[in-house]
Amino acid sequence: MKELISKFIRTLKTERNASEHTLTSYKNDLLQLLSFASSELKKEPEDVSAADIDRLTIRLWLGELSENGIARNTVARKVAAVRSFYKYCFKRGYVEKNPAQLLIVPKKETRLPKTLQLSEINTMMELANGSDPESTQERAIMELFYSTGIRLSELIRLNISDIDLSQNQVIVFGKGRKQRIVPLGRKAVTWCKKHLESRFQLLTPESDNDARVALFIAPRGGRMYQRKVQRIIKEYLMKASESTNKSPHTLRHSFATHMLDAGADIRLIKEFLGHSSLSSTQVYTHTSVERLKNVYNQAHPRAEK
Repeated sequence: MKELISKFIRTLKTERNASEHTLTSYKNDLLQLLSFASSELKKEPEDVSAADIDRLTIRLWLGELSENGIARNTVARKVAAVRSFYKYCFKRGYVEKNPAQLLIVPKKETRLPKTLQLSEINTMMELANGSDPESTQERAIMELFYSTGIRLSELIRLNISDIDLSQNQVIVFGKGRKQRIVPLGRKAVTWCKKHLESRFQLLTPESDNDARVALFIAPRGGRMYQRKVQRIIKEYLMKASESTNKSPHTLRHSFATHMLDAGADIRLIKEFLGHSSLSSTQVYTHTSVERLKNVYNQAHPRAEK
């Protein structure tokens, strides 16, 4: 079954242009199912075939996940992975029956995004004073995040050629390599210009061709990577905010919520964020309503106290 999983993942990558995050998640989900089935069937993992796993085995696995307190959204993704895998196996004749055909994807929980106050954003930015190339790059990263609302995966893929400071815009390659053009705010343009002036100082003799075209550079001279950006954002937010969520995604959420609060059309925000459907963007409407309620309850003399 491991070989089939590998074939399936390659198909997702080549034919469906799935993101690296999806490929990794689906592979881990399917290997987790294989491990559970191996224990249930009392077989070594390499001896378990896709046909050995029936609907009852899958349901027992999902039940165990729920008992272990796995989040409903995570379970929903695992169900989607299994359904997609067995649909692939059935279509290609690897199994005679599709045990996942009737599986119901659990309804996802609606969690309101965690956002920052504008004062916290300003404090975080000012902490990166641009006194050296590293600090300048960190400020450019944060300004770019908040100015555009792009994803972390999109930011680290940016090349110098993707950013057009004369037109105040950046070309972003999102999920499925879909391309979109996002405008840049004045402060983001300013700090990106400063970063480009000192960027060459971040390159090292070990920098490869990919790093030399990358917009952002990691400490050892390679292309910037996700874990490093996460650490940068967390470090600044630890000093600037009491928010429990100190991740790059917090800046994406703050971008969308602040734009909506200021009267931006939600359909435009959808385009900026690279969402495929408006339903994904509408969660920010709920966030704005909750913020308005909080302000009302604190300010109105006859609100509930």
